[in-house]
Amino acid sequence: MGADHTRPAPPTPPGVRRILVATVVPLFVITVIAAVVLWPRDGGPQGDDSAAVPRYHGTVTRVVTEACPPQPETPQDGGGPGAQDGPCGTATVRVEQGPDAGQQVETPIPTGPGAPTVAVDDRIVLVELTDPADPTASAYNIAEHQRGTPLVWLAVVFALAIVAFGRWRGLAALAGLAASFAILLTFVLPGIGAGGSPLLIAVVGSALIMFVVLYLTHGVSAQTSVAVLGTLGSLVLTGVLGTLATAATHLTGYGSEDATTLSMFRGDVDLHGLLLAGIIIGSLGVLDDVTVTQAATVTELAQANPGLSRLQLYRAATRVGRAHIASTVNTIVLAYAGASLPLLLLLTADSRPVTEILTTEFMAQEIVRSAVATLGLIAAVPLTTGLAAVVTAAGRAAAAGPGRPAGDGDVPASRTPGGDRRPAERDLALEALSGGRPDDRFPGGPARPTDPPARWAGREGSTDSTW
Repeated sequence: MGADHTRPAPPTPPGVRRILVATVVPLFVITVIAAVVLWPRDGGPQGDDSAAVPRYHGTVTRVVTEACPPQPETPQDGGGPGAQDGPCGTATVRVEQGPDAGQQVETPIPTGPGAPTVAVDDRIVLVELTDPADPTASAYNIAEHQRGTPLVWLAVVFALAIVAFGRWRGLAALAGLAASFAILLTFVLPGIGAGGSPLLIAVVGSALIMFVVLYLTHGVSAQTSVAVLGTLGSLVLTGVLGTLATAATHLTGYGSEDATTLSMFRGDVDLHGLLLAGIIIGSLGVLDDVTVTQAATVTELAQANPGLSRLQLYRAATRVGRAHIASTVNTIVLAYAGASLPLLLLLTADSRPVTEILTTEFMAQEIVRSAVATLGLIAAVPLTTGLAAVVTAAGRAAAAGPGRPAGDGDVPASRTPGGDRRPAERDLALEALSGGRPDDRFPGGPARPTDPPARWAGREGSTDSTW
């Protein structure tokens, strides 16, 4: 939210606007129709509520610790009996829900890897376990801490920070974020859970998110439409590259523990398609940023220097895109590495050769995910920049009227007081630095210091205030 990529651009000519509408509107209609056809009718399979373990909220009122009892000797220990890993003891909990609400119950202190550490006044979640041998006998155990209140406060601070910094644009970004989660939770996940094609559902869902978020956040304009077309084209290319890459590397989608666990509970889910769906959805957020930035860069360059031709606009904006891609590639790889850090650390303890570790299912899956997302990102820069340069140049030429087209790249050389002709390149540099050609404001010499540049911000459609 630190940059506003949607500063107002000059009005788009009717001809260019009609071409964009004729291109974008059919794509949006096709996306909506595909979403209606693929929308899960029954909301996906429902879990067995009868097998769910009852969970109730409670507050710890007392904790009593004691020495852990000795454990019997095992062949792996190689020694005598030892004490159990602590802590051991009991915790008294005041139950706040369920049939025992208001009562004090005693539970064992949780132990083992990942067990929560409890103290007095901690708000925790209790589970009621029933003895299989005697269904009438049950006991409470502490499962985890209650996290609802801290998460709500974190969400409030998150929203207030975005709105305070981005104002109306931040509010629109929050609405777009809510729309993204709504589409994921009501269409993408239930559709895949109902047995639909994960790849097809991910492409349609991503396109739907893209249309809603980009137009809601950045407004309906030619600049946003160019970003939409660039994002959609890059998404399709990412899907094609992902399909080819996963087929060439023979990935099955079983490269993570989560996927293996999912296959045990939901054998009808296509894990290979789910891998491709994850690549596409994961690439969408970064693609949005790159395409919107490139479209805005072309618009800003055209406003700052109307003398740039279509090719010059493309080359200048592409240089910006290269710098953006160079940093974003590192972002993608580090994001995937951070999400898989525990397993990566486990792999470093493996005694196998590095080449063998890199070709395992898990590592190959992460390499393919990062490489395909990066290739789609790289393709978004020339695609979006080219579209934006064409649209911007067409709009500028139409605004110039029937005379000499604006921005044809042939800037006349001006004359200094001594009569020497300055090169066109120097004119372009001076125009970009000063906001206009010097001889346009003070014929025959440089601009007067007391005169504000004619093309500084705030004069021709820019929303930035004058320095």
